[in-house]
Amino acid sequence: MQITNMKIDNYIMNLMPERDEIQKEMEKYAKENNFPIIGPMVGRILRQLAIVTGAKNIFEMGSGYGYSAYWFAGGIPEDGKIICTDGSEENMARGLEYLRRGGFMNKIEYQTGNALDIIKKYDVPFDIILNDIDKKDYPLAFELAIPRLKKGGIFVTDNVLWKGKILHKRVDSATRAVAEFNQMLFSSKDVLSSIIPIRDGLGLAVKII
Repeated sequence: MQITNMKIDNYIMNLMPERDEIQKEMEKYAKENNFPIIGPMVGRILRQLAIVTGAKNIFEMGSGYGYSAYWFAGGIPEDGKIICTDGSEENMARGLEYLRRGGFMNKIEYQTGNALDIIKKYDVPFDIILNDIDKKDYPLAFELAIPRLKKGGIFVTDNVLWKGKILHKRVDSATRAVAEFNQMLFSSKDVLSSIIPIRDGLGLAVKII
């Protein structure tokens, strides 16, 4: 299911300036290898969030080969830090190379393993936490991430409309988990949440308590 009108998507994409050569290379790799990335429309929002909040401390639950981190890195100061996580050594190596070429290595810490396990090591409050892990783990990601956000911090989640599957009456386990996550997002008294219906749905939650 196409969540947004394709003509509107194309209109917005045509308005956007060209990404740099490394970003375009990353997008080409994603297309050729059917690798899911947030894409440039969401990427620009991530960079905006980093800039407007003055973020210096970002945790990514699921970084792939660094596409989202590349967008974040362009919006944080030189002394800012992004902790990237991914289960694949190959993805980490590819991501580090892209980020090195982009001049962002001083802002990046990459860890391989399960993001849910890695985030448990941290109790310092983050300015922004990005959630883009396996959909079945979204509810647990919410439970682990919100206590580790500072007040006023932002929890960003990709794929919250999940290709429109959340509207189906009969759903699989991944869709059920996304629907449960969305309920948590809006019922929690700890955050003020919205869903931006671009691409595959972007969840934004600001910690208010």
